[in-house]
Amino acid sequence: MSDPVDFGYERVSPDEKTRRVRGVFDSVASRYDLMNDLMSGGLHRLWKRYAVGVAAVREGARVLDLAGGTGDLARLFAKAAGASGRVVLTDINHAMLAEGRDKLLDAGVALPVVQCNAEKLPFPDRSFDVVSIAFGLRNVTRKDAALAEMRRVLVPGGAAMVLEFSKVAAPLAPAYDWYSFSVLPRLGALVAGDEASYRYLAESIRMHPDQESLKTMMEQAGFDAVEYHNLTAGVVALHVGRAY
Repeated sequence: MSDPVDFGYERVSPDEKTRRVRGVFDSVASRYDLMNDLMSGGLHRLWKRYAVGVAAVREGARVLDLAGGTGDLARLFAKAAGASGRVVLTDINHAMLAEGRDKLLDAGVALPVVQCNAEKLPFPDRSFDVVSIAFGLRNVTRKDAALAEMRRVLVPGGAAMVLEFSKVAAPLAPAYDWYSFSVLPRLGALVAGDEASYRYLAESIRMHPDQESLKTMMEQAGFDAVEYHNLTAGVVALHVGRAY
């Protein structure tokens, strides 16, 4: 029997977490972009642009975006990689992936779209120059497996980019907690008609490994020269690992 895993503040079986996370994103998919703008005051767009800038994707690069949702990162990577590049958008959740595909097509961007589990990627070893996951790792049931898969599919010299909510600077923690547990669920109820999913999202942020812990996890998955960049006082951190 598999060990329990975190679903927010609850401990559930791995299969139960996978099922319940699917339910969360089935529920919020149609309002996901709007809620991101409202929750972050638009800052999520700057965080994503920063991640793409650090990745330094060049013309012709091959990029894999995991848990890519509505396609924000994939669109930015596609612009950087150019016509000779290849950017693949993936997500485990069909509803989110459909939103992303349609959003990209509306913007005139046609990319390969693959529904798959980040813990078991359907791609050959050493097939991408950059692998990214933005605001998705904390929802993965087995984070260590997903990180190992990211390492497996990278070419030597490739980079993994993990953009995720992290541990905020201590002076801001009380205000951040108040916002996360008092404002965010009410906003979810008002805009997305789903208070419970946004309460889970707030809890999942608190249960996600902090900056140093995630750095250690990436090193254990085989990444070299792992570093992280704190953004907005640690509300978000960008971890970068190299495949040497």
